Amino acid sequence: RIPSVVVFCLLLLFGIGGGCINSKSPTAGKMSSDACYTLINAPEDQEPPTEQQLKSDLEKGKVDVKIEAMKKIITLIMAGERFPSILMTIIRFVMPNDDHQLKKLLLIYWEIAPKHGPDGKLLHEMILVCDAYRKDLQHPNEFIRGCTLRFLCKLKETELLEPLMPSIQLCLQHRHPYVRRNAVLAILTIFKTNEDLIPDAPELIAEFLENEQNASCKRNAFIMLIAVDQGRALDYLATCIDQVQTFNDILQLVIVELVHKVCRTDPSQRSRFIRCIYNLLDSESGAVRYDAAATLITLSSAPTAIEAAAKCYIELIVKESDNNIKLIVLDRLMDLKNHPTHERVLQNLAMDIMNVLAAPDLEVRKKTLDLVQDLTTNRNVQEVVQVLQKEVSKTNSENFDKVSEYRQMLVRCLHAFGVKFENVAPLIVPQLMEFLVDNSEDSAIDVILFVREAFERLPEMRGQMLSTLFDTFGTIQASRVLCSTMWILGEYCQSAETIKNAVQCFRTGMGALPIVDTELHAMAEAEEAAERGDDQPKLVTKTRITADGTYATESAYTTVAKTKQERPPIRQLLLDGSFFMGACMANCLTKLNIRYQGLSGPSPAEKNSFTAECMLCCSSIVHLGKSGLPSTPIDDDSHTRLMSCLAVLANPTEVINEVFSSLCHASFAEMLAAEAKLAEDNKVKKQKFLDVQADDLINFRALRAQDDDEEDQEDFDAQLTKATGADDAAKAHESKLDKVKQLTGFSDAVYAEAYVHVNQYDILLDVIVVNQTPDTLQNLTLELATLGDLKLTEKPSAHTIGPHDFANIKANVKVTSTETGIIFGNIVYDVSGAASDRSVVVLNDIHIDIMDYISPAHCTENAFRAMWTEFEWENKVAVRTSIGSLRGYLDHLLKCTNMACLTPESGLEGDCDFLAANLYAKSAFGEDALANLSIDKGEDGKVTGHIRIRSKTQGIALSLGDKIQLNQNE
Repeated sequence: RIPSVVVFCLLLLFGIGGGCINSKSPTAGKMSSDACYTLINAPEDQEPPTEQQLKSDLEKGKVDVKIEAMKKIITLIMAGERFPSILMTIIRFVMPNDDHQLKKLLLIYWEIAPKHGPDGKLLHEMILVCDAYRKDLQHPNEFIRGCTLRFLCKLKETELLEPLMPSIQLCLQHRHPYVRRNAVLAILTIFKTNEDLIPDAPELIAEFLENEQNASCKRNAFIMLIAVDQGRALDYLATCIDQVQTFNDILQLVIVELVHKVCRTDPSQRSRFIRCIYNLLDSESGAVRYDAAATLITLSSAPTAIEAAAKCYIELIVKESDNNIKLIVLDRLMDLKNHPTHERVLQNLAMDIMNVLAAPDLEVRKKTLDLVQDLTTNRNVQEVVQVLQKEVSKTNSENFDKVSEYRQMLVRCLHAFGVKFENVAPLIVPQLMEFLVDNSEDSAIDVILFVREAFERLPEMRGQMLSTLFDTFGTIQASRVLCSTMWILGEYCQSAETIKNAVQCFRTGMGALPIVDTELHAMAEAEEAAERGDDQPKLVTKTRITADGTYATESAYTTVAKTKQERPPIRQLLLDGSFFMGACMANCLTKLNIRYQGLSGPSPAEKNSFTAECMLCCSSIVHLGKSGLPSTPIDDDSHTRLMSCLAVLANPTEVINEVFSSLCHASFAEMLAAEAKLAEDNKVKKQKFLDVQADDLINFRALRAQDDDEEDQEDFDAQLTKATGADDAAKAHESKLDKVKQLTGFSDAVYAEAYVHVNQYDILLDVIVVNQTPDTLQNLTLELATLGDLKLTEKPSAHTIGPHDFANIKANVKVTSTETGIIFGNIVYDVSGAASDRSVVVLNDIHIDIMDYISPAHCTENAFRAMWTEFEWENKVAVRTSIGSLRGYLDHLLKCTNMACLTPESGLEGDCDFLAANLYAKSAFGEDALANLSIDKGEDGKVTGHIRIRSKTQGIALSLGDKIQLNQNE
């Protein structure tokens, strides 16, 4: 059963108890050393006790009864109740008790109980409480002393603290470290709020730090000196700077933070403490090494410092087993790489980074390969390629999880190197061509695309690559790989010998021609064999001589094993209905025939024979498509292309010959040039230039804008802000009023509105509730529920709101996927003195926009096609808009959906009545969203068409479709 009221008491700055103190709670007994609150709940099915009942339990009850009574008192006070007369009862009957749990509850009570009278003066009873504090500070039990000291961190009343100062200082000399470290924290908070009570606190703590041996106590003392007297902290660090490596890791982390802050405010101190940071790079703690490396990068831009920090990062990635840590540190290396002056240093460490490929996680390997691609230069490309080739070889001999995906990533990386560095292409091409017959079709497609590009960029290797293609052509089974291979042979077979070899490969792959006749003949022979019963078992009897010399008869049934005759690959694919491959082969044969006819060596008879052979292959495919033998009949596009090729073979013209022989190849060359230019432009956009002009403005750190993230990278506080998603430059310029949602009407008894703040994985609702009545509203509770992949992490606590008063209520909602969610609910409250049931105000629904979790992203054309084929959820949206421009509608769609256009700018230029574009976006949860826009302008000038959205999950496809429907017009 879920409790109806959950109250979070923020106990003391460093948390008394740190666990659930309600024995009836499902989480009772669960203690957490990191918690800074105590969870208290009150079951709804119990009537709230009266003040007289509580007094009776405290006066006459046993310890267990008193504990339950204290829990009820604390819960009721937090809900807005006041028990002014119960204070003396607690002082008389609870304070003298030595039970630890009761002591802890008592400290909670003292924190929330009113300590001042109506006149604003301290209550006289608090003198007795102060005496109890002093006795607890002198208690022989270290737990009670420590809890009391932690409680004093939350006490602000000078009249109560002043008599306790001698006892607090004496606790610095206690034998137990738990008491000493809490005494330091108590002195720190008292010095910050009431410096006059202990003016010599820095000197006292500095002396304590010099004599202390416990690591946690030294850490707390050092933190205090950093906060109140940074000079003394630096002096202490200077005396023990050579022993920093021997300190405990919690103290080392504080030292790193101190050095970072000091050197940022006073750069002259860098030379004094940078050696300390260098020493901490060899710490046994991974957290210390990580912080030390980050600090070293901010303190110095010298190549030696950057190299030392980068090596520390690489060592952390290799040695740490947690994949999350590996990914975080890899991101830091990528940040270093993006800095122009640091990139050259990382280039020398490319081989060290390659050691990260030993990690089993695929995402870690992917990030590593992306980083290595950017760091590889002409100086180290050969070593990097050799390592990658070894990794590729391992994928053949080793069988581990997602081996095909890893091999595909390696192939793409080698592809990129082969294109970028032509001097290593001869080393890469032979090995990659072995994967044309790989079981993974995706890897084989990546290889053949690289080979196709290598044919164009490396003319000196064409002969060797053609020979390899001829040898492996008969073993290729994938239809898409065969199509690309045929295109290569049709474009780059120039001599009579290579042309004949290519056609021979096609004929071998097709088998006996014509296909329909040979298939029908084979089927007839199979039927005749079945009728003759050749496949029925026969009884065979033989006479055998046994071991003792006698004769014996042996009978056995024999049958002829059926051996299924395997068809050649092209023939089998055609029978399976892959007629697009047949159209590709016809296109290739047409090119080869045109080129063969232009050669001077062959005789006219040989040329005519060659043409006839090409026409036989094409006509056989057309006949097969219309025969009904294939599992899927031929499609109209493939049939049209085959008939066009037959027409060109029969009656060639100069214009058609030019199209097949030269214009197709020119288009391919233009495509490669456009891709290279696009990659170069993207690289230039990502580069950060440090050119400074004479009239540039000077950037002052104290006056910098929120979008100046270069300095923010070096600030620990800024990094915390970035982790919470509060540093988004785009969000910085948005008005918070745009995110305020009205939840109730102005005439309702309770007016409420919410500020909806969306972070990456959660939503914070800050609700202001205004009591518009002259009555006191008690137990006012905000009850929320969610629809979609949203989850309410905690139930807001109950509040008591006075007449015409207001209260702020916060609620957190966890988001688990990219889907439009709805938050709904109501406000329930009791009116003080009313005899009626609880009142309810229904709230307006809050719709969570999917655009808060989607951001533009880019992927390759092949990756887009692969995902388009794989994703099963599709949402088709019809275009109905008043926007009169095709390009204008595309720009509007990109703006309202946060998607990126993958279609290059060259494909969108010009004036045309038709536009098609591919869009892509990625969610904060790693989900992919694909869209294909296909629109045209009719005779009436209206833009019509449709948008097809595909995703792996249903939610994102439907949510994007709804978003587009709502934003059809500007």
